[in-house]
Amino acid sequence: MTAIGLACLSAFLFGAMSVGLRIGLNRYPDAEVATIATVIGALAVALVAAAVEAPSRGVHAGAAWPFLLAGLMQPGVGQLLVTLAVLEAGASRASVVLGSAPLASVTIALLALGEPVRWPLIVGAVLIVGGGVELARDRGRPTHVRRRGYVFAFIATILFSGRDNLTRWLAGSTSVPPAVAAAAALAGGMLLILVVLGPRVRGRLALRPMLPFLVVGVLFGLSYVSLFEAYYRGRVTVVSPIVATESLWGVALSILLIRHTELVGRRVLIGAALIVAGGVLIGVYAG
Repeated sequence: MTAIGLACLSAFLFGAMSVGLRIGLNRYPDAEVATIATVIGALAVALVAAAVEAPSRGVHAGAAWPFLLAGLMQPGVGQLLVTLAVLEAGASRASVVLGSAPLASVTIALLALGEPVRWPLIVGAVLIVGGGVELARDRGRPTHVRRRGYVFAFIATILFSGRDNLTRWLAGSTSVPPAVAAAAALAGGMLLILVVLGPRVRGRLALRPMLPFLVVGVLFGLSYVSLFEAYYRGRVTVVSPIVATESLWGVALSILLIRHTELVGRRVLIGAALIVAGGVLIGVYAG
């Protein structure tokens, strides 16, 4: 698969993860337990993917430690913020804010990685960020939506952008296969999460409340592995805006599955449309 195809797959799975988180949090509104269970499920998927690719690509685990450090940003801190964003703002609105990540990703890539400046990439990124602006103008929010959820999502986008650029930079010179790199990043994030949250949730960890989020973690893990595969094949300025179309999937799946609690209005739809337009523009001119 090409970098664009893998980025599209990652976007769909991440949008599905956001909606799955919202459904799970409706039943068990514990962001800390949800974060731990989600990352456990994702790490299990990445380890399976690494085992599958090992015969053809090797493991090179000793060289994977930089990816472990990248995982401290996302999913280490970032995934907790994503869970809090979905809890406080809902899946559809959190997804639209998370879709604004290309502005930071493209800016970092252009300045730090020396990637080529092409006007369709810039216009596409601006369109995607414009979707976030439309969300900020939304006046039809449900009463349970809190603005601090938008703040959590925005901070998470900065961490995503740092992770994306670090991953792309490392991919250019490492012998570590993509799935092993993804597993290392998830392991680093899991370690940080357990150190920070473990003592707080020790008495609340049980299979029943964790099970929905373990399933969500499978979606997250598949999305994460697809993302790393994409960054091993394509530039940040191409992959990141395509991944941002997860906003479309987050909104669409919210309308399909949880529309009565999300109350997706015109501003949210316009925001998602702008993000998709930006992604399509970048996809068309990426070659």
